[in-house]
Amino acid sequence: MASVSTASTLSPDLLSQINGSNGTAKATSAEGQDRFLKLLTTQLRNQDPLNPMDNAQMTSQLAQISTVDGITRLNATLEKLVGSQQGAETLQAAVLVGRDVLVEGKSLQVAGAGAAGGVELGADADRVEVTIRNANGIPVRTISLGELDAGTHKFAWDGKSDSGAQVADGNYSMQVKAYSGTAAVDAATLQVSRVSSVVRESTGVSLDLGSQGRVGLDSVKEIL
Repeated sequence: MASVSTASTLSPDLLSQINGSNGTAKATSAEGQDRFLKLLTTQLRNQDPLNPMDNAQMTSQLAQISTVDGITRLNATLEKLVGSQQGAETLQAAVLVGRDVLVEGKSLQVAGAGAAGGVELGADADRVEVTIRNANGIPVRTISLGELDAGTHKFAWDGKSDSGAQVADGNYSMQVKAYSGTAAVDAATLQVSRVSSVVRESTGVSLDLGSQGRVGLDSVKEIL
């Protein structure tokens, strides 16, 4: 008498068959569900009547396909949310075009009446000093900002050297030092940059600052 094919002759893991035996061929959600139903029907039709598939095994198979479908739907929803979020960020960033912002950097552009910059402190400081240097790296002015709290602060430079002479227009750099008592405080200089355009990239929304390059929207410390 010919024996009846049993469920054990087929892979008990329908999910691995849906994804491909070598794990490289991934089915779409609709294709996966169709293949799952066909494989499950084949298992049930060919199972040994004396040793049928138990409820626990069938529940496990159903849970696997449900999980795959759920993850696929979740991924699609997340992609839509990310797209919507990027669109909202682009619209928000568009209002910055033509505006000046403070971003991390050390450049100062002097044109006529001086320039402006900023500092960012990691902790409260009782003494903050900014040294401004010309294109040759020679110090031309040291500005004392006094006592400042942790956070972002702006300062203005009248474009004059320590001797009181007006410096020439052009590019200058700045360096900040901050102290709490005798201990140094983490500090960084912030430069004023004008936003020329907004760029939507794969990593998010970026601001084009012209010759100063691009920065992420989250790099803006303050809008002036």
